[in-house]
Amino acid sequence: MATKIRLQRGGRKNYAFYRIVIADVRAPRDGKITEKIGTYNPNTNPSTVDLNFERALYWVETGAQPTDTVRNILRQEGVYMMKHLKGGVKKGAFDEAACQKKFDAWKASKEQKLTEARDANAKSRRDLAAKALEQEKSVNEAIAKKIADKKAAEAAAKAEAEAAAKAEAEAKAAEEAAAKAEAEGAKTEAEGAAAE
Repeated sequence: MATKIRLQRGGRKNYAFYRIVIADVRAPRDGKITEKIGTYNPNTNPSTVDLNFERALYWVETGAQPTDTVRNILRQEGVYMMKHLKGGVKKGAFDEAACQKKFDAWKASKEQKLTEARDANAKSRRDLAAKALEQEKSVNEAIAKKIADKKAAEAAAKAEAEAAAKAEAEAKAAEEAAAKAEAEGAKTEAEGAAAE
């Protein structure tokens, strides 16, 4: 019986979530499995892997063939690195303690790179959000300036209209006063002519 290490799909539509399983080659993708050794979530950035390391190492050493994606996952988690180091122990190149020490050093450097990638990703998101906020502030300031200019123009037009109405009213009052004075002057003349 040929055994495969592969992904079994779960999750909803457009949001895949996978289980890392050991299954017979002839079994369908979501069919009968021998063992579940972990999960893989590609929707996070970076993707999240939860793996039972000892069982994965056991199955790789037993000869189970992983699919390409699972091979990459196992390589990133260090299963193949540990298999390689255990091969060195079997050949007598170094002992078990040195093997574990080398693996721990490799894992620490891998974790550091992963932490740096997460920090860089978070920093870029913060910078992008700050840039978007600054851009929105500048747009809001431009809109506020346009509104203030429009209100100032409306106020100036209203003041001009009031000044023109006031000037027109004063001119009309002056004309009425002149007409009244002229009428009084004519009346006075008429009275003066009638008195003579």
